[in-house]
Amino acid sequence: MSDAPPAPLPHVHQRVAIITGAARGIGAAIAIRLAADGMAVAAVDLDADATEATVSAILAGGGTAIAIGADVSDAGDVQRAVERTVSTLGAPTVLVNNAGILRDNLLFKLSEDDWDAVMSVHLRGAFLLSREVQKHQVAARWGRIVNLSSTSALGNRGQANYSAAKAGIQGFTKTLAIELGPFNITVNAIAPGFIATDMLRETAERLGVTFDAFLEGAARQIPVGRVGQPDDVAAAASFFCSEQAGFVSGQVLYVAGGPQD
Repeated sequence: MSDAPPAPLPHVHQRVAIITGAARGIGAAIAIRLAADGMAVAAVDLDADATEATVSAILAGGGTAIAIGADVSDAGDVQRAVERTVSTLGAPTVLVNNAGILRDNLLFKLSEDDWDAVMSVHLRGAFLLSREVQKHQVAARWGRIVNLSSTSALGNRGQANYSAAKAGIQGFTKTLAIELGPFNITVNAIAPGFIATDMLRETAERLGVTFDAFLEGAARQIPVGRVGQPDDVAAAASFFCSEQAGFVSGQVLYVAGGPQD
């Protein structure tokens, strides 16, 4: 993918958004939705080339986007990713911390490496990006941070690491809302339920069932009678990142097709 800068921004007041884990699934859907909302988008993933479909979709729709490769758990990578965003698109005032991985296993089989890897990507990644981006948000006296949690934060068999990380995201979100609120920065979390993504395809494979059967079984347990789609989560992110959401902060929105305990 070319590193050539995108076309000039249409106006100086365009918001600049960083979305992590933007190569596929929920992250890609959020990146495309925020671009449709008029934001310039930095699509961040471990491999910049993996975001080609996301960036191409934004550009084809007349939006502005760049691809950035970064390990969100590495402080140097995060700093460079934000600096590249600033130099190419402008100072970011919107951040969506979506990057995540699965390393599922029952507790007695769960390795220290699998515990650490999940914590590093989900929690350390959200911390590092938020710390770096908030500098620009504070300077602008305006900002939106959206962190991706999960219904697994309420507990889920075989996901002690993932559940703990996603519960941590919720506490992190509420604390940042308190700290950053005085600077006109809102911080919210989205907790998706059963969303049809490649990540869930991997779960189905681990359980030894076909993806279609996995989705059908899940849909029967969801009050609205269907599984979620990445666009369902993107719609929630669009609201949280909007001008109209300025009095909504420190909230966890479950996008799960029904009530959660």
